[in-house]
Amino acid sequence: MRDTSLVYPVRADGSILLGRKRRGMGYGKWNGFGGKIEAGETMRQCACRELLEECGLVMEPEKLVMVGDLYFHQPSDPQWSHAGIVYFARGWKGSPHLSDEMEPRWFRVEDFPYDDMWMADRVWLPMILSGKKIRGTIYFAEDGETVYDYEFREMT
Repeated sequence: MRDTSLVYPVRADGSILLGRKRRGMGYGKWNGFGGKIEAGETMRQCACRELLEECGLVMEPEKLVMVGDLYFHQPSDPQWSHAGIVYFARGWKGSPHLSDEMEPRWFRVEDFPYDDMWMADRVWLPMILSGKKIRGTIYFAEDGETVYDYEFREMT
């Protein structure tokens, strides 16, 4: 799989925009906005393109703040394994809107819908929401969803 970006827009009051997947992999789950890098793009450009496509927000690549450098490892299917860069976004233009792929909604951190998110998100997302910048690997079982191990270290 190609490497991916993942963006979490953060408002001044600290609430974070999530999107519920309306189709494809992860259908029905809440997540950040992002996807696979395209030829000729930087990861930041990928993140901004995906944010625009999935919820209509316009973001300048240099204004993204990297908060995570993750590797999603699927030993039973090496083609699924990929790197993912996680960003916080502040200072975008526009208002979020429904797209074919995502239904956006603002959440306070204490109200995050973890039960309706990827299992892996429940492991690493609280770390970045607490202010840490992390690098690490998440190991998935054959079902592609169950996390059986992970390792993280804080970046400075």
